[in-house]
Amino acid sequence: MPASERLQTALTLLHQNARPAALLGLSGFGIAGEDRLGLSVPAMRAIARTLGRDHALAQALWDTAIPDARIVASMVADPALLTARQMDVWVKGFAAWDVCDQTCLNAFVKSPLAWRKVDAWANRKDEFVRRAAFALLATLAVHDKDADDARFIAALARVEAAADDDRNFVKKAVNWALRGIGKRNAALHTHAIAAALRIQQQGSKSARWIAADALRELAPKMNS
Repeated sequence: MPASERLQTALTLLHQNARPAALLGLSGFGIAGEDRLGLSVPAMRAIARTLGRDHALAQALWDTAIPDARIVASMVADPALLTARQMDVWVKGFAAWDVCDQTCLNAFVKSPLAWRKVDAWANRKDEFVRRAAFALLATLAVHDKDADDARFIAALARVEAAADDDRNFVKKAVNWALRGIGKRNAALHTHAIAAALRIQQQGSKSARWIAADALRELAPKMNS
């Protein structure tokens, strides 16, 4: 099937599953964006299964700029074919946390470039680029079974450095990464608690929140 027909098939499926009535409720959770169709994640996953792995289609869907289409793009993309430039272009296109997080979960975490991009994006000023660094780190903590503890211990330094960023979507991802590392295994649990205690001492409002929320989960007795 020609690429144009594949794209049209995908867009037809997206529009058939649109939920305009859900848009208002989704916006209340910060799930917004121009031309959003309101698809549920299960519906998007079903569409992705129907379409199958197709990296060229993924780029075509991304280029539509429809948030739902971009999430499906992350589901049909081939992580092995993602280039550094493509990942940078996609991350700059994030305008909602769900597109960011789903792209990290579905595509970026499986790329051999994932760790390099955590390092590259962690100090960026753009809110969603920086969120992507820590959302990707959080997903690596769960899904990268081959990474050794030293890699995550080193990443905790980036978590601590970003803990003073009070932007909502950044601080929540920093907290997510801290908790994810702490839950990976017993050794990292100890290092994550130590990092949380150091963050707590930074004194900024965002740092105090990140530390308190992480300690609530990782060391509830300590946080009581």
